[in-house]
Amino acid sequence: MGIFDFWKDSGEEVEVDAGEAVDLELQNQMQGNAIARTVIGLGLEVEELRVTYSDGIATVNGKVPSQAEAEKVVLAVGNTKGVEQVDSRLIVEEPAPEATMYTVQHGDSLSKIAKEQYGDPMKYPMIFEANQPMLKDPDKIYPGQVLRIPVLD
Repeated sequence: MGIFDFWKDSGEEVEVDAGEAVDLELQNQMQGNAIARTVIGLGLEVEELRVTYSDGIATVNGKVPSQAEAEKVVLAVGNTKGVEQVDSRLIVEEPAPEATMYTVQHGDSLSKIAKEQYGDPMKYPMIFEANQPMLKDPDKIYPGQVLRIPVLD
């Protein structure tokens, strides 16, 4: 799929239990594993998931059934605090046109984004649905968060 950019200091923090001080390689491995657990915890459909992490770059491997699911995996990984880029090496079983990726700005709402992207603020539920299970509430988005803006049929 490619390389996707994110705001490194924005997003959900994943819990990495490093205990005593450990070397950087082990910290990176633990961060990758924690991010993978987050993806799995969201219930996203990805087989043979593997996430590696190093210096703000998360590389994600696995197989997904659809383009939409691949994009959701990328967003779940990228909207993690500390991740600046996602290198998606996901294999998509049924390719489709890619959605637009939109970075939330200060003052944005889903209806404002829908108006900008689709010309109709009432289409915000499409954006909300396209970003589940990562979004739990249409009123809770934050600057720096990256969202999928699906292609209208």
